[in-house]
Order: sequence, then structure tokens, then C-alpha cells
Amino acid sequence: MNIAVQKYSTPIIGINRHRLQTDGEGVSTLVAFHGCPLRCRYCLNPQSLENEEDCRLIDSRTLYEEVKADALYFLATRGGVTFGGGEPCLRSKFIRHFRELCGKDWLLTVETSLNVPQEHIERLLPVIDRYIVDIKDMNADIYQRYTGKSNEAVLHNLRLLTDSGRQDSITVRIPLIPGYNTEEDRKSSMHQLEVMGLSRFDLFSYKTPRIKTP
Repeated sequence: MNIAVQKYSTPIIGINRHRLQTDGEGVSTLVAFHGCPLRCRYCLNPQSLENEEDCRLIDSRTLYEEVKADALYFLATRGGVTFGGGEPCLRSKFIRHFRELCGKDWLLTVETSLNVPQEHIERLLPVIDRYIVDIKDMNADIYQRYTGKSNEAVLHNLRLLTDSGRQDSITVRIPLIPGYNTEEDRKSSMHQLEVMGLSRFDLFSYKTPRIKTP
């Protein structure tokens, strides 16, 4: 593998094609990256935390060559590629290089916790069209108990996006997590987010008996 390609190689846990209106409008392909800074009590994608050696290592050009087979679907439906995981924003250089390869016509989306160093969000600002932000809960104590990490970086990066005028391209996921937050907590989170100028919310509940209070 040459140095230029190796620079943009990263482990992925899967590629899921022909997703219809699951990540916004249009047909999309989900690319799920390995690796996550959080340790949520109920992780929806535990494969992202397993041994990296079991993952497929792929470079941005190879990924582009694979997904461009669906370019006509993307263009006809205003779809594109969604980067998830794990935490896709940790792969900001990979995603930025992918944008250079695919051009401006595909919509690129990230499903992110935003719990990453600011430099990653700054690098992605010029190339990402839509952000699906899994906020968990705006309450710092609830967030810490559920994820094992502070939400300070999340709030900082969210303000960076809103200060950059990206409110209309952000959908915020606010889950109801049994044993961790309540409906009142969720309403409080939504109110705080509305004050920040956000209005697109995805409300849902974790339905699993495996969630336990620590």
C-alpha cells in the first residue's frame, strides 16, 4: 500500500447499502467506523468497541470506488453516504478526503455524539451536509452516568455548529433511557436545545430489559 493511500485508511465494521429515508431524505449508504470514545451502558453498536483487528481496513479511495455504484440513486433521491459507528468524527481526515473524491453532489451525513476534540468538527464543517447528533441527555450528571464521560466537548462542538449557522442541517436524537433519564429530563433537554436555535428532534425510547442503573 503506498503512503498516500495508507494515510487515509481506517477500520470499518460494515457498509450497509440502499437505506431509504433512514438518515434523512433519499437513498443512502451507511459506512460504520470502528472506535468510540464513549462507553454507553447500552451500546447500539457494540461491534465498534470490539477488537480492531477483526475489522476491515479500508482507504478512502477504495470506499469511494465501492459506493459509487449507487451514485445515480444518490443523485435522483438527494441521498448520499452516512458515516456512523462508533464515532465517525474521529475519522475526519478520512471523510474530508472522501469528499474530495466524490465531489459536491452527494449528501454526506455524520451520525455523531460530537464528543470529540474540536479540531475534528472544524475539519468537517466545510464538507458535511447533515449532522445527526445523539445527544443522550443535556444534563451533565445523567450523561456522565450513562456514557462514562463528560458532555463538555459535546456542548462546545454543538455551539460551534450553531455559531456557524448550521442549525437547519442538524437533527438531534434525544432518547428516553430507562433507569437514567425521565420524560421531564428529555423535555428539559429539548428546551435547552431550542434556546440554541435547534428545532429538528428525533425522540425515541430504548426498549430493553438489559439496561440497569449503575
